Amino acid sequence: MAKKYKKKAWFSVAKDFSENMMVLHDFDKVPALVVRHPSYNEQSVFYGPFDVEFLEDFVKQNMFPLVMPITYDTLKSLDNDERKIVLTIVEDENDEKSKKLIRILKSAASANRDLVFGYVGIKQWEDFADTFGANKKTKLPKMVVWNRNEDYLTVNGSESIDEEDQASQVSRFLEGYREGRTIETRMSGPSMLGFINSLFSGSNAVYLVFFVVATIFVIQSIRGDEEPPRVSTRDEVNQSSTSSFVPETQSSESRSGQKED
Repeated sequence: MAKKYKKKAWFSVAKDFSENMMVLHDFDKVPALVVRHPSYNEQSVFYGPFDVEFLEDFVKQNMFPLVMPITYDTLKSLDNDERKIVLTIVEDENDEKSKKLIRILKSAASANRDLVFGYVGIKQWEDFADTFGANKKTKLPKMVVWNRNEDYLTVNGSESIDEEDQASQVSRFLEGYREGRTIETRMSGPSMLGFINSLFSGSNAVYLVFFVVATIFVIQSIRGDEEPPRVSTRDEVNQSSTSSFVPETQSSESRSGQKED
């Protein structure tokens, strides 16, 4: 596993750990695989089974935070990830309404690990948002599904998200997408399309730190020379199935015997 992901992660081994360490990383038994993204204040725990297939699924699905701010760097980091992106477009990703929606999206993301969840604010990256038909005149937030080619999908009846009961609306959007109630739309803006295509023409590693502590594994992001552009609120998340959506943020523990799709 370490050899396969050596360009994306560090794996190290330690035999001893203290009770304080268990409290710090929020696990209560061993063996356990703890994934941490300090830049995003996120963490999740996996308690097995530690067969190669289950373990690799967990590692791949936790290479990135639950919900990513979409920037040049984060898009570039996804070049080797084949999952489609559920993109939520807001007016300003730093305002309180957007932060509330992002917390809801994290719950959805933890239950739909076969998808990558991201968000972008028109204020933060107007040209990128406009590529998906979102501008200051559009009813926001807007959700689309994008597989990083020149087309994206909208869901009939879920073109935008109202302020009331947003968790249910996000759930309906995902349900509509999985049931195929979608409309395919061509992205706009040839200059932006060329820019986006160039992002996925090369490779760019996302670095994490994997500490294998006796029978405990701790994954922790490596911070680069520059500070991350945005930091989300800490969330502890469960490993859960990709087909269900629980609208409230879950505990960080993933129970034994559960496999991610």
